[in-house]
Amino acid sequence: MPTPPVFGHVGSAQPGDLFASRAELAQRGQHRPLQAGICATQEQGAESIVLSDKYEDDEVHDDYLLYTGHGGRSEETGQQVADQTLTKANKGLVRSQVTGLPVRVFRKVTAPAGSQAFRYEGLFRVVSRDCRPGRSGFLVFLFRLEPIIATVEAPIPARPYAQPGLFDRPAEAAEPTPRYEATVSRLVRDTAVTRQVKALHGYRCQVCGEQLATPGGFYAEAAHIRPLGAPHHGPDTLDNVLCLCPNHHALFDFGSFGIADNYALLGLPGQLRTQANHQPDMGQLAYHRQHIYRPLAASQR
Repeated sequence: MPTPPVFGHVGSAQPGDLFASRAELAQRGQHRPLQAGICATQEQGAESIVLSDKYEDDEVHDDYLLYTGHGGRSEETGQQVADQTLTKANKGLVRSQVTGLPVRVFRKVTAPAGSQAFRYEGLFRVVSRDCRPGRSGFLVFLFRLEPIIATVEAPIPARPYAQPGLFDRPAEAAEPTPRYEATVSRLVRDTAVTRQVKALHGYRCQVCGEQLATPGGFYAEAAHIRPLGAPHHGPDTLDNVLCLCPNHHALFDFGSFGIADNYALLGLPGQLRTQANHQPDMGQLAYHRQHIYRPLAASQR
């Protein structure tokens, strides 16, 4: 019977804990595959990933990771030799972007004794993705993951997991599962540009035309055509922003539909609503089509 996925901490593992090998990660249920860097299903999303310096396009920053998707690498040389596709584990990471479920992140490091180990970096969320030529010239998927701010009721000091007789321990000696409280720090952008685009369109969605009334006034969201921040680095300018309802904002960000140069909707019926004082930039629309929009198969609609 397949082991059900676990989204979140496993056992009492804490960020900073060291695991001696991939075999130990799998034995302890932290990252179950012995070789694959992504533990995921297309239906439920990604449980965990491992950063092991195998993909040349990976980037590690203080406040986010750019993680290269699966596929296209030569088994002999380890080099990227083909385009990646939005299937299997890559689709699992996209599912995690949609659901917001946490992903355990492990990174290959040098342990204090000089040997190689895998350090638990903690829980992250997939917040965006890009598809672009990598350093070898082939298309790769880059997933941006940001850490989840978490607190533990009873902090446990970080320690190496490699212990004598580790794999001979009886099942009843397994560590109990403590409770964790996790919160997400979500950046809400309310700039002059986003307020301006909503006012120009009277808080009506440029896709469906709906105007959402609340006790506090009309509500709409500003969607950046080319997303801000890495890996996209879009500008916070009026010609890079659309006024959308929450539903169409989510669909646009996830790449369910795009917009042609004549403002025809791609993946949805209809035409983008525009007006003289707000003309989306053609270059940004083209960027969204190339890097974010992914046409859905008929069975997915």
